[in-house]
Amino acid sequence: MKAVLKIELRPTNLNDLDTLFLFQIDAKANYLSAFTSKNPLDKKAYIQKWTSLLSNKKINAKTILLKNKIIGSIAKFEMEGHAEVTYWVAKAFWNKGVATLALTHFLKTENKRPIYARVAFDNLGSKKVLKNCGFTIIGKDKGFANARNQIIEEFIFELK
Repeated sequence: MKAVLKIELRPTNLNDLDTLFLFQIDAKANYLSAFTSKNPLDKKAYIQKWTSLLSNKKINAKTILLKNKIIGSIAKFEMEGHAEVTYWVAKAFWNKGVATLALTHFLKTENKRPIYARVAFDNLGSKKVLKNCGFTIIGKDKGFANARNQIIEEFIFELK
């Protein structure tokens, strides 16, 4: 029987950013995310970006904790007037249900609907997470993926 992880979500604060930065510099994680910053190794740019985002009232950013240890992040932001969700889980916690559990908890308190998510065409893990949480594919798009230095296809998911 698979053990159920007991995670906690709390508002992201400036002290979390150093740890969260380390998760997003992983090469494989960046590749799967695809639509990342131009230079994911630029810590100063990462800290500046998130310092600004954390003060934006339209962004609901949470840090994912397991036994008081930071293991990821999840957030709602707005793009072109639409609510979108994004999440990032430390590689050590992939395939353990953390992202699905975090998104399930997050959606209980973030009630903006519809809410959307975008996933690189080959990010099977994220597609599974979204489907497990009730999202459905409503379309496709193409965009420039910094992590791959090319235009790739992405799926657009929606939760009503």
